[in-house]
Amino acid sequence: MSVLDSIIEGVREDLAMRRLPLAQIHEAIERAAAPLDGYASLSTNEMNVIAEVKRSSPSKGDLASIKDPAALAEQYQDAGAGAVSVLTERRRFGGSLEDLDAVRSRISIPVLRKDFMVDEYQFLEARAHGADIVLLIVAALSKSQLKDFYDLATELGMSALVEVHTPQELESAMDINPRMIGINSRNLKTLEVDPVAFSELIPAIPHEIIRVAESGISTRGDVEFAQNAGANVILVGEALVKAGDPISAMQELLGRR
Repeated sequence: MSVLDSIIEGVREDLAMRRLPLAQIHEAIERAAAPLDGYASLSTNEMNVIAEVKRSSPSKGDLASIKDPAALAEQYQDAGAGAVSVLTERRRFGGSLEDLDAVRSRISIPVLRKDFMVDEYQFLEARAHGADIVLLIVAALSKSQLKDFYDLATELGMSALVEVHTPQELESAMDINPRMIGINSRNLKTLEVDPVAFSELIPAIPHEIIRVAESGISTRGDVEFAQNAGANVILVGEALVKAGDPISAMQELLGRR
């Protein structure tokens, strides 16, 4: 079993324990504020940032305790992030839907629910908890699931970050005409990082699509490498949560200090 398969197995087990009746989750969606436009927020001429609230990861273990995720998200917003990503997977990443609720209540920019979305219920759950953007990992989904989940996210008013790692996954992503594609330099099946994925795959994505570089970005040089490949957004977690001053860390990544 690959790392990705193991994570998904845990996600399904946890989901089975917290699943609410559909009528109840639809009522929560009706009470939630209207979703913000993640595409618009990340479609700027300058390099943009999706800054991540991330406590731990399968590859690095514990990263930061983050006792107040909302306060961290507020710092990200103050630093100019276009969106904040919140990990809600519990077993490997130490996240929760409570973190998502806290962050959504504090900031005015779009929030990405960062999880392994493998069930229709998770999309309803994401919207009920105020998510504006959801993640679709091509490696975790069949072609029919990818299309159906993308359509469901759109129907619920959410933007979708479609994540790929290989040319084959990029081809599958392009079949659904996405508006935002993330190139993950980390192979989720092995956890190995190879930034060459940026230079190989990002140039193949049409310029009208938002191009997000994910994983392995910790220095200004990493950002420049991704930007030179054609990325117009970076998704950064570890480098920010481990920094004593996340605002300065983000400015340094963007070359603004």
